[in-house]
Amino acid sequence: MNNKQIREKMKQAGLKQWEVAEAYGISEFTFSRWLRREISKEKQKEILLIIRRMSR
Repeated sequence: MNNKQIREKMKQAGLKQWEVAEAYGISEFTFSRWLRREISKEKQKEILLIIRRMSR
């Protein structure tokens, strides 16, 4: 999964970057920088888990 797909999942869940970043425990600016380049599989899994939890 690439960062574009993470953005799509956030959009589908109706979440903003700042909301996901806050739930992850990082600043919105750090999260934005992470999404500029491919992030590790481990971080991708953690982010997707957060998105799933928040979209319920």
